[in-house]
Amino acid sequence: MKKLLKVLVVFLLFSSVITSSALASSTRTVTDMTGQKVKIPKSVKRVADLWHANNQVVLLLGGQKKLVATTPLVKKQYWFTIVYPKITKVTAPLAGSQIQVEELIKTHPDVVITADPAQAKTAKQAKLPTVNAMYTDFAGLKKSVMLTATILGGDAPKIGRQYNRELTQNINLVERQVKDRKSTPTVLHIVNSADLTKVDGQKTIVNEWIKIAGGRNAITENGNQISVTPEELIKANPDVIIVGSSTTAHARKVLQANKQLRQLKAVREKKVYGNPQGTFPWDRYSAEEALQVLWAAKILHPQEMKNINMVSEVQHFYQKYYHYHLTTNQAQRILASEN
Repeated sequence: MKKLLKVLVVFLLFSSVITSSALASSTRTVTDMTGQKVKIPKSVKRVADLWHANNQVVLLLGGQKKLVATTPLVKKQYWFTIVYPKITKVTAPLAGSQIQVEELIKTHPDVVITADPAQAKTAKQAKLPTVNAMYTDFAGLKKSVMLTATILGGDAPKIGRQYNRELTQNINLVERQVKDRKSTPTVLHIVNSADLTKVDGQKTIVNEWIKIAGGRNAITENGNQISVTPEELIKANPDVIIVGSSTTAHARKVLQANKQLRQLKAVREKKVYGNPQGTFPWDRYSAEEALQVLWAAKILHPQEMKNINMVSEVQHFYQKYYHYHLTTNQAQRILASEN
């Protein structure tokens, strides 16, 4: 009997070692943007991406077929649906920013990607491997792209490295082109046309591309999407105004209609522009920031950037990363922030 017990104990210990070894070989560890180490399956086949902007990164990296959950906003993003029509059929287990846990679990994700700490907490409580991919600057964008690429596996890391090189090349190109500029215009970036007093300040990715493009942020306060008074905007009196999620025509119309802001220099001189948006708006949290730096420099310094054809740049980018051929008209519509 004692011999039998000893054999049984040895067998159980051996089984435990084999099980632990098998489990270890079937998982890997990634470090997310908050520094948290997260165990994920060795082979990720099902991704629940609950951050609007990161869905575009998944698309850029060729992992769109792995998306089993997305967000309502992405499903309505016009150019995303043109490039990848199947996104409209993907589950969006969110009510506002709140996760509908049962719906999320039903998608059986291998990994959940988010930028919202509250969402991350909810997903982790549901025992789902969850990574935070949030970033606030170009260095963070590059790191987040590679985090997503590492999660997806396959060819994604190679594509991610290629994209990061191209982003760096475009930034370097712009800085060289505008280095000998005659002026540094002040630039106001308004978040959207619905609230003209919500703007982007210092220590943001918006501030970074304004500076790279040869401009200076008219807002001296730090932060994304901060509220200021009309009086502060009048005092700043920017040379150029860029409005997110808006066409140029609409941006100019709403600013002209505002009795206080119509007196701004940029409005009077018609130097108000809608920011382009493709598979996602270019101005923040977008892989199309690689195009944003070129566009912004061309807006601020057209003479120095005259050799850059933005229609061709957009077409090249979409062909290279989304494998989608844009017509000249489609590229022009993206640049004009039109559907």
